[in-house]
Amino acid sequence: MKKPTFDPEFYPMISAFETYEREAKTFGQGNPVILSVERGDGCDVFPFLAFPDGVDDAKNFRMAERIAKSLLWVCGGYRLGVYGSTEIYRRLKNAYRVGGTRAFDSEFMGGVYERPFEVVLLESPPTPRSASRKVGGHLEGCRIGFDAGGSDRKVSAVIDGKVVYSEEVIWYPKTEEDPHYHYGEIRTAMKTAASAMPRVDGIGISSAGVYVDNKIMVSSLFLKVDRAKYGEYVKQMYLNIASEFGVPVTVANDGDVTALAGSLELGEGRVLGIAMGTSEAAGYINAEGGLNGWLSELAFAPVDLGEHAARDEWSGDFGVGCKYFSQDGAIKLAERGGYSFREGLTPAEKLKELQSLAEKEDAFALTVFEDIGIYLGYTLPWYAKFYDMKHVLLLGRVMSGKGGDRIVKAAKEVLAELFPSLSGFDLCTPDEKNRRVGQSIAAASLPKCEGGKETR
Repeated sequence: MKKPTFDPEFYPMISAFETYEREAKTFGQGNPVILSVERGDGCDVFPFLAFPDGVDDAKNFRMAERIAKSLLWVCGGYRLGVYGSTEIYRRLKNAYRVGGTRAFDSEFMGGVYERPFEVVLLESPPTPRSASRKVGGHLEGCRIGFDAGGSDRKVSAVIDGKVVYSEEVIWYPKTEEDPHYHYGEIRTAMKTAASAMPRVDGIGISSAGVYVDNKIMVSSLFLKVDRAKYGEYVKQMYLNIASEFGVPVTVANDGDVTALAGSLELGEGRVLGIAMGTSEAAGYINAEGGLNGWLSELAFAPVDLGEHAARDEWSGDFGVGCKYFSQDGAIKLAERGGYSFREGLTPAEKLKELQSLAEKEDAFALTVFEDIGIYLGYTLPWYAKFYDMKHVLLLGRVMSGKGGDRIVKAAKEVLAELFPSLSGFDLCTPDEKNRRVGQSIAAASLPKCEGGKETR
């Protein structure tokens, strides 16, 4: 096994899982267990071989808990089902109770789907239920594409697939307590784009967060807003703004829109987009060119089962993606390698310092990015347990420059050497300018429109 130089105790989820199933097979070919996560419109399953109950319940729980965590943050759901093991069910139910080790996850999922989260024992194997829906690719007519970022908001006017106007404006959504600020900024952006077209046929929105039926369920853009006081106002914000224009609106997670932009450019689906920036963001377009209705919050999906895996401060969990595929991941590796950053630097400035060294072919800095590539080479096969993917788009500030090139190179080497059946993944880093234009067009193409409203 190829180890990251500055994190030799890294124990990839895919390696842990394969070892676990191999050991379980020694007990009568293993005990078939299925975990499922259910939403109102879909059910996703993960079958695996476990030890029979009573043989090694601790090891069963350790792996089942990591699989359950992955399923929840990849797919999303308000009900976790267990088939084939009473003991795994009992331990998972205890973990996801109020005050349990996975209480954060339980509370989060309950908030997203607006119903209490539960763990249930299934008497029969769960049946997968697809919730795929075709989105995007609608380029006809006059459309607004809006991208709500944490530091800037971008809007484009798109006519028959061509951007006729665009602007990028700095804003401060994460520090504003009054949601009327957000409403006003978004509305102004859309009014400005509308003024560049003879009419508006539809509005497509790319926004960080979790969205259900075009409603804002969870979003860091409203970090300071009092949800008890303004929760419903925030939830309906995009719908209410679109109603002023009298046209259809479709809201999608920005990661999904990034994947959609790549899919439109490639002319096919099976695209997983991974953005490595402040955290790890992701999105996915399936083989049919649609969305699965999944969360794809890979920042909280496990990637490392090592005893000394990095811990995420927000969720309190260990070994999850946000500490491996982000600026924090790069900083962690550098510090474990003995590097000392100057006092007072922000995480973004620390990453920039490492990237500046990498541009000068500094061996230490290049090793940091190579280690991220090794992480990625082992993690993509684990992601492939959930996603049917052919193309992997790698984006975000961590992927910039020679450091990003080293990440791709190292990931490809791990895949070719240890996972040859998956070495055909197309790993690519889109040009930033083309990505921004593609993102605008992809966002604008989200809604299916039948008629427009005159703007002049």
